[in-house]
Amino acid sequence: MTTNRTAVVTGASSGIGAATARTLAAQGFHVVVGARRVDRLEELAAEIGGTALQLDVTDEDSVAAFTAVIPRVDVLVNNAGGAKGLAPVAEADLDDWRWMWETNVMGTLRITKALLPKLIESGDGLIVTITSVAALGSYDNGAGYTSAKHAQALLHRTLRGELLGQPVRLTEIAPGAVETEFSLVRFEGDAERAAAVYKGIDPLVASDIAEIVGFVASRPPHVNLDQIVVKPRDQAESGRFNRRT
Repeated sequence: MTTNRTAVVTGASSGIGAATARTLAAQGFHVVVGARRVDRLEELAAEIGGTALQLDVTDEDSVAAFTAVIPRVDVLVNNAGGAKGLAPVAEADLDDWRWMWETNVMGTLRITKALLPKLIESGDGLIVTITSVAALGSYDNGAGYTSAKHAQALLHRTLRGELLGQPVRLTEIAPGAVETEFSLVRFEGDAERAAAVYKGIDPLVASDIAEIVGFVASRPPHVNLDQIVVKPRDQAESGRFNRRT
């Protein structure tokens, strides 16, 4: 690693995480990318001149090993997360709920808590947490994911107040429909079902969110962009779309 400003991006093996790593590297950050799929991470790190480290945010030992070898952190992008299933509460799969809470909520907590001293020590730290419009409302059959995203967002928003007076800024980015591997994971690799989520709309793409992260990271130290909600033009709310036939 170099002594340049360092950004850490979780869930960086694809989608928003990978696009964000590229954007921050282009801005001059040394980017440490973490995820479970190390082969993808190593390709990305080679491309951007960053550092690839295996990371499972649901595993405390993995988080400890990951954070211990990073000497400096200026920017942390909490991007690791995801959804599983789309079932009504009456038919909820408890294992799916546990996975969503462990990944979105506890994962964000583990990484943020471990790296917070280094973010403060940097003198101008920035924590960007990628939540979702699901953190702002609800929709039928989505309670497992929406509840986890609400909790993740409140963790982040609470920290905003707790860190007043410290040299750390906090930005929550709440995207709407972004076409990545998100729906493939949610539907356990069912490509047809995943594609139907974006049928008839022009969704956001990963680079749209990455560009916003880059903009946030380029603001001067006195500017804190607290919350940014971004949706495709075809989306009004979590489950409300203009779908063209």
